[in-house]
Amino acid sequence: MSKSVSQIPKNLGFRYRFPCVKTSKKWSDKFSLPPAHKLPNLGQFEAQNQFADWRAGWNEEGLFFSITVTGKQQSLWCRQTALLESDGVQIWIDTRNTHNVHRATRFCHWFLALPQGGGSTNTNPVFTTLKINRSREDSPTIGGNKLKINAGKKRDGYDMKLFIPKSSLNGWNLEDHRQLGFSIAVIDRELGWQTIASGPELPITEDPSLWHTLVLED
Repeated sequence: MSKSVSQIPKNLGFRYRFPCVKTSKKWSDKFSLPPAHKLPNLGQFEAQNQFADWRAGWNEEGLFFSITVTGKQQSLWCRQTALLESDGVQIWIDTRNTHNVHRATRFCHWFLALPQGGGSTNTNPVFTTLKINRSREDSPTIGGNKLKINAGKKRDGYDMKLFIPKSSLNGWNLEDHRQLGFSIAVIDRELGWQTIASGPELPITEDPSLWHTLVLED
């Protein structure tokens, strides 16, 4: 039986291991992850504001994420032309879970999702890949268009469902690599940063040695 993702993970010095529960679901507009897939919010120990619920799942097709943001009083600010200044979610994945290098390899990926900001009216959700600064080599999957997103506004925030297919994860190999380097951050112009552990005071956007570990459990 898999461990609950709500359990406090093992501390690896300044790194953590987060169990990721397998799901039998397939991607659809109505896709959702139940509470058993919830990841902890260890950024609270760094006095971060806690305004997001995040969940993760996996199967042979790829990775699934669900993010819910609440507590907003101001309107969303999202622009496809200003991705890093927008309200949204950023996810980092290293399919080799390498923690002894400080510059990204071709197995490292940076994903960014916005609940809106795309299209001619800035109302369509956006899900894309970015090049990691100072990377030794870029992932060949950068610029792929197979990422899936479903987003909806709430009275005080938003919901987003994300699917990253295995074709967008260079080095995806379930036989030999069930542990992934992992970090996630919800960034909001009103509410600030919520990270899963290490915060923006460290160069988490570009240094894979600062990422944690997502363990793909059956």
